[in-house]
Amino acid sequence: MRGQNQQQAYDRGITIFSPDGRLYQVEYAREAVRRGTPSIGVRTSDGVVLLVDKRVSSSLMEEASVEKLHKADEHVGIASAGHVADARQLVDFARRAAQVNRLRYEEAIDVETLTKEVTDHIQQYTQIGGARPFGVALLIAGVDLDGEPRLYETDPSGTPYEWQAIAVGEDRSAIQDYLEDNYREDLDLGEGVDLALRALGEVRDWLAPDGVDVATVDVESGTFAELTDGEIDEYLADHDLLPDEDEGRSSDAGEGGAGDE
Repeated sequence: MRGQNQQQAYDRGITIFSPDGRLYQVEYAREAVRRGTPSIGVRTSDGVVLLVDKRVSSSLMEEASVEKLHKADEHVGIASAGHVADARQLVDFARRAAQVNRLRYEEAIDVETLTKEVTDHIQQYTQIGGARPFGVALLIAGVDLDGEPRLYETDPSGTPYEWQAIAVGEDRSAIQDYLEDNYREDLDLGEGVDLALRALGEVRDWLAPDGVDVATVDVESGTFAELTDGEIDEYLADHDLLPDEDEGRSSDAGEGGAGDE
């Protein structure tokens, strides 16, 4: 009984380390991310691709209300996995940071600088009593002023990681294995979209244009742009990932336990 009471003390206090050096609340936040629908990022020589799985829990839900892909600045996009409400708070923080940088320095913020401002904000919530960590992981993708494409992941602990290709959320291991086996540094932007869709197709029987969102930030224009359903449909048709005519919308529900739409 005494051991159980000690365990609960470490569980409840974000500022208390367990004897083996763990912060249980941060680990629980990572579990919320693992229960969220997947998001995928792919960096190519021509820019960066972001893809999100936006499965809905009911055929009555308006698909446009499921927001997992966001424009943070003209040259930066953000995808999320985990608690959608937490993601919105962090996206708003990132947008403010990008605007402040433009007003203060009259130039766009570097992707790395923006990522570290966001992760510094996340980290504060791992050492403040009365608060909890953000139960979400973000993929922050963009193009720097020098034309260099960048792709970062944020962790609930407040640690940033830079990647060439990365998956977060449900089925991360299977998707990441596919990315590692098929990623090439010389991919162009279209091939990056192909790779992201095929990677998600590895863990789904089929995909529908209204069930995923895809965005790119290309080096040439340096701007964030979302693909239309028609453009996504063409990519899916090329790889035979569309549902058969007798298959309706997927009955898979979103991860309500993780707050992921």
